[in-house]
Amino acid sequence: MSEKTTALVTGGNKGIGYEIAAGLGALGWRVGVGARDDRRRTDAVEKLRAAGVDAFGVALDVTDDASVAAAAALVEEHEGRLDVLVNNAGITGGGPQEPTKVEPATIRAVVETNVIGVVRVTNAFLPLLHRSASPRVVVMSSSVGSLTLQSTPGADTGPISAAYSPSKTFLNAVVVQYAKELAGTSILINAACPGFVATDLNGFRGTRTPEQGAQVALQLATLPDDGPTGGYFSDAGPIPW
Repeated sequence: MSEKTTALVTGGNKGIGYEIAAGLGALGWRVGVGARDDRRRTDAVEKLRAAGVDAFGVALDVTDDASVAAAAALVEEHEGRLDVLVNNAGITGGGPQEPTKVEPATIRAVVETNVIGVVRVTNAFLPLLHRSASPRVVVMSSSVGSLTLQSTPGADTGPISAAYSPSKTFLNAVVVQYAKELAGTSILINAACPGFVATDLNGFRGTRTPEQGAQVALQLATLPDDGPTGGYFSDAGPIPW
């Protein structure tokens, strides 16, 4: 079993996920880069290693049961446990997403990745997380999933969305249920909003850098044992549900 703290970041080959991996690696942790694209995953691992990060690649498609099971088996074989899981992989689903125009298939695809994918990955890695002394699960959500903000006049919650934003609301609700079920264990699980980050997810229109967006994940990944669980945070503090 690895003596180092070991983390896995899904969608860790680019954008916010890559910067989360880099940030955790800077702590001296061993970091798994989960990604479905072989070339991008390999390139990310090589880049992280060149920067001094103890990184390794994990072939991982969060929408595929067999892929997720194989990823968990690989981590178990090589690391023996998992200390931190960062569920970062996600999609927007493209447009249009106005409720009167969105295709049901779009909603289905977004939920499959953004919600069911998180459940699939988290459940597969829970046995390895239970082997850690201080396990943490970080779920990358978004403030656009806040029903409070969405229903507040004048609040900036992005374009009307019947797929992406509701998927994050659904995801937040799932995080709360995990926290309730895992109460009494050492696992702390929280939802995180990175802010409006310039990534290919939004055509690089965001106002924050991926490195800035990664900060909230780093905060939640390194919570003390008496830290919060079942919460919803940005790097500035709690977000209203």
